[in-house]
Amino acid sequence: MGVLQVQLLLVPFLTSPLGAAQYLMQDAALMNYMDQRFLSLEKRLEKCNQDVLDYVDEFRDFSKMVLSRLAGLNSYKAEVKSEVQNLLTRIERAQRDIDYFGSVTDSNPCIEVHEDLMKQQLLEQAEERKKLKLMLNASCDHMLAGIKSLKIVKKTGDKHGSWMKDPGKKHMKIYLLNGSVNNVILEFANIITFMENNQTLSARRVTLPFPWEGTGHVIYQGFLFYHRYGSLNEITKFNIQSRKVADQMVLPGAGRIPAYQLSPQTKIDLAIDEQGLWAIHTEAETGGNIVITKINHITMAVEHTWDTPCSSKDAEAAFMACNTLYVVYNSPSGGTSRIRCVYDVLDDVNTYETPALHFPKRQGSHSTIHYNPKEKQLFAWGDGSQIIYKLHTQQKV
Repeated sequence: MGVLQVQLLLVPFLTSPLGAAQYLMQDAALMNYMDQRFLSLEKRLEKCNQDVLDYVDEFRDFSKMVLSRLAGLNSYKAEVKSEVQNLLTRIERAQRDIDYFGSVTDSNPCIEVHEDLMKQQLLEQAEERKKLKLMLNASCDHMLAGIKSLKIVKKTGDKHGSWMKDPGKKHMKIYLLNGSVNNVILEFANIITFMENNQTLSARRVTLPFPWEGTGHVIYQGFLFYHRYGSLNEITKFNIQSRKVADQMVLPGAGRIPAYQLSPQTKIDLAIDEQGLWAIHTEAETGGNIVITKINHITMAVEHTWDTPCSSKDAEAAFMACNTLYVVYNSPSGGTSRIRCVYDVLDDVNTYETPALHFPKRQGSHSTIHYNPKEKQLFAWGDGSQIIYKLHTQQKV
């Protein structure tokens, strides 16, 4: 009996460590299970975060694509607008020609013109001329009679380029646009600063979002107007102060051939005179003759187009002054530049060729000649030199 009691007392003593060990194993299994669940939750959260980031990237790409499509639509809108305006202009021309030919009738071997129809034709021509004069605010009464002198301000930059002032602003800033393809404008406070030796340190650099093509760009009322590189005939209007594109347009018929045979880098040559913005270019349909187009610099719309008798063969540059086109010719090897063809858009009778207007004391060629209506001077770029020509004018006959 005593032995049995001892055994009964030893049983709980021996089994208690086994129970504690069992409980510890259960706790460890529970902790391990909880750790696995937490790890699983963390992985799911990481995947969720990654999915959100992927969605954000996809949305950004989609936004960029939408903005690009919208920009393309704006470009197409401007192109269609310009094409419609050009079509209307050509329809008006064709209608005038139809009216003229309709007023002429055959009478046996002779051609007799009905007096009433002739009077109507003359009245229509007079009305058309009156509209053009109103559109151009024709206050110009002078024309170029000669080139008095030249001043080589500086020699800097490539063979091709352009430099200018803004005739629509009161400041004296000088702008240098080097090369026939570039996207950086150098802005100088005045001509004294421009003439200093180290031009890059004293200049404000303005970078364009799209480079220019050729040397036919102009600056007017704080905007740079230029032919966009890589496009056939897109003209971009760029705000120099805010450094943003303000507008663009497509110039119908331009861009397929150079404006001047001796300056093949320039397809569209823009010009400023007393009446605002013009485009000078050449179309294959005109047989290589120069075409001039009046552009509204605010709306970037074509206002009127003239086919001139001035040939682009052996031409190196041209400029507009007081509603009149002056075309500068030279030899392919370079020599004395001279103005041989003059075309007044308001008076076809005064269109003539002249051998008298030579550029003085200089042999070479020009890549750019621009008229400044504020100073009545020509700003030219010749073989890397920046030149100013003073003009002699006389009253229009």
